[in-house]
Amino acid sequence: MFTENGIVENASIIILTLCLLRCAQYAVQSRVKQGTYFWLASVLVFFTVMRRELSYLSDTLVPSDFIFLSQSYDWWEDSVLLGIYVIAISLLIYSWRYFWAVLKNTALSLYIGVAVLALIQYMGENAIVFPETLGGMVEEISEDIIYSIALIYLWVFNLAYFEAQLTYKLGVELKAE
Repeated sequence: MFTENGIVENASIIILTLCLLRCAQYAVQSRVKQGTYFWLASVLVFFTVMRRELSYLSDTLVPSDFIFLSQSYDWWEDSVLLGIYVIAISLLIYSWRYFWAVLKNTALSLYIGVAVLALIQYMGENAIVFPETLGGMVEEISEDIIYSIALIYLWVFNLAYFEAQLTYKLGVELKAE
């Protein structure tokens, strides 16, 4: 149940997929140029988190002796993920004003709660304080709670209101319709 490919892991994938779809929706709906790039970066971030959560699939679906253009599957996977990371970071850097406004708009209690859950997740994963058998369960549940917080935040985030205030305060340019 709390194994790498158990029920809780499947719930994580569903939550992350919903987060990814909500960010994609915001990328399409954003009227601010930097906002579109920010939400596209968010889509890429959720994609990479989903890939990390589904890491067990490559072990079952890809043969261990897989070679393409003289490189192993692991090499290709690492190269593609590195490219995605670089693109996501580039988009976040390009949209830094929008990114900073989103960070400032988020409640401090949300940051503290997620940081505490991330610490508990790390402790569970590495069997610190928790016994090894219980640690896996603590890790998976902590991850699910963090992903659920992200989904709830994305769901209640009012894009139109946020961007209206952003254009008023910062004078960012709207996309041409």
